Amino acid sequence: MTASLHSFFSYQFRAPGCGVSGPIRFAVGRSVNDLVLAARSQDGICALFLGDDAAALRDQLDQAFPGMALTEDNRALSHDLHQIIAFLDKGAADAMIPLDVGGTAFQQAVWRALCDIPCGQTRSYTELALSLGVPRAVRAVGGACAANVLAVAIPCHRVVRSDGAISGYRWGVARKRARLANEAMQG
Repeated sequence: MTASLHSFFSYQFRAPGCGVSGPIRFAVGRSVNDLVLAARSQDGICALFLGDDAAALRDQLDQAFPGMALTEDNRALSHDLHQIIAFLDKGAADAMIPLDVGGTAFQQAVWRALCDIPCGQTRSYTELALSLGVPRAVRAVGGACAANVLAVAIPCHRVVRSDGAISGYRWGVARKRARLANEAMQG
């Protein structure tokens, strides 16, 4: 049985509306399945993107933090990147990975609820909205999942449609399907 996300990540939620403490340094590495971009603020990992193209990952970072100074720094982030890739590839890291999480109050509530979904399980957008006490906010829950910039660390991949179908994922439906299949085998 794989340990919970809480075993590998420490979550520091910024006050809603508070920006990230820059500058932001980032590094790109390779996991077994993906290129991984990890970005670090002064307070922790503030972005974690998955993809196939380093330039596209950098563009995502620019879009997530417009106007922020971004510096590629593979040396300074080598430990963080190693820990993140170990978590992605093996489901475990040797050390706690500090996260710097922004977002609105609602987004943060959704993201906290996502972190409580056990590995290998899923919830529907409707179930998530109900658990938050806002049953009519299904679309807003979907919007919060789409706004997540911390792939896997905030497991929006564990949210599916009410009929169980896999849909929408910032990093591609194929990645979502593969991540869920991998977690199901681990669990």
